[in-house]
Amino acid sequence: MMLGMTTFQPWWHPAAFARRKPFLDIRQRAMTALRGYFAREGFAEVETPALQTSPGGEVHLHAFATKWKGPRPGEARRLYLHTSPEFTMKKLLVAGVPRLYQFAHVFRNGERSSQHHPEFMMLEWYRANATTKDIMKDCEAMIRDAAEASGRKRFSANGVTCDPFREWERLGVAEAFEKYVGIDILATAPHPQLPELELLAPLAKRAGVHVGNGDTWDDLFFRIMGEKIEPYLGKDKPTFLCDYPISTAALARPNPKDPRLAERFELYMCGIELANAFGELTDAKEQKRRLAADMAAKQKLYGDSWPVDEDFIAALTFGMPASAGIALGVDRLIMLCAGASEIEDVLWAPVALEGGGL
Repeated sequence: MMLGMTTFQPWWHPAAFARRKPFLDIRQRAMTALRGYFAREGFAEVETPALQTSPGGEVHLHAFATKWKGPRPGEARRLYLHTSPEFTMKKLLVAGVPRLYQFAHVFRNGERSSQHHPEFMMLEWYRANATTKDIMKDCEAMIRDAAEASGRKRFSANGVTCDPFREWERLGVAEAFEKYVGIDILATAPHPQLPELELLAPLAKRAGVHVGNGDTWDDLFFRIMGEKIEPYLGKDKPTFLCDYPISTAALARPNPKDPRLAERFELYMCGIELANAFGELTDAKEQKRRLAADMAAKQKLYGDSWPVDEDFIAALTFGMPASAGIALGVDRLIMLCAGASEIEDVLWAPVALEGGGL
């Protein structure tokens, strides 16, 4: 080997693994703390299938598709690896499990970066007869437990520090848009379910955000969020970003104080989105309408869609209790607990994409 050159080491090479082992030790301690919290709170740990007829409800997420071949000739069905265990966990709420959680491996196509991986671990939990305020309390307690188990008094990332032991911030989406970009975001949606691109586009341009041909209101909303707002969230202390416009939360119920808004929050630390929570929509007809509209939008944007989970709609029709739930990115939380800058540093093994063909 020439002087100064290095050789590539696969993730399983003992020397490469040794570099990551301290991060994985912290992963174990943090996950033990998280499970301990749910045990104290009387939650059932559940397991649901990754294979689903409908992998989720998000317009901009892409799923991995596969085919189930039955035992009889010609018996086959298109299935997907779930992007979230949400639909099935809500069916368990209907079945009579009032507090449940799951560490689920979930799958999202087209994603890979320092904070994204095609397969990652999601912690999802639900409380029957609860609101998002109850879920906020869960977040505060369990993340402090994880920080203590990891030996962390503060989290640091992106040159920003965040102290989870301080009082956590609650900030409305409309307030954040006004504070950071001077935009009245609700004024761009005079009809809350049908926000108007023509009203938001000039405001986005004025704020220095690119507006491209074919962009939708959603595109600009989330681009402004990503470029102008998210980097400031969770600075010094964690931020609950609350009360999203109703059109951006297909699975959430309306805010009882303002029907233009959804009972939804996202949790940020050090400018990193960690979790997404809903006061769950239980109206079966409205849920089906929203999911169908999202799949129509997905087909228009990407030329792809999947069926609405009719079994989920049937469960809602039977009757789901008023509930609140959340999905939290475990690997991102572990990155903060361990001080890691790459998601693959906190995974026992990454998805191997090198060395294969199409």
